Amino acid sequence: MTLSEIKSAVRSGKVVYWSNTAYEVVLDSLGQWFIKCNINGHCIGLTHTDGVTMNENEQDFFTKEVQGE
Repeated sequence: MTLSEIKSAVRSGKVVYWSNTAYEVVLDSLGQWFIKCNINGHCIGLTHTDGVTMNENEQDFFTKEVQGE
């Protein structure tokens, strides 16, 4: 997924993961994008400080289909 696709998916209510379902892309109340580990709560920025260069590879991001969708 591209950065634009990730942000659009999260804003539309979809859950986006990186690498596996333990790592979720989140947008905080200040408008900051993070990859959050759901196991220990640790977060890293979705991008470098330039806001464009992603910290992880695009091909490692995915959404998980929820039953009933």
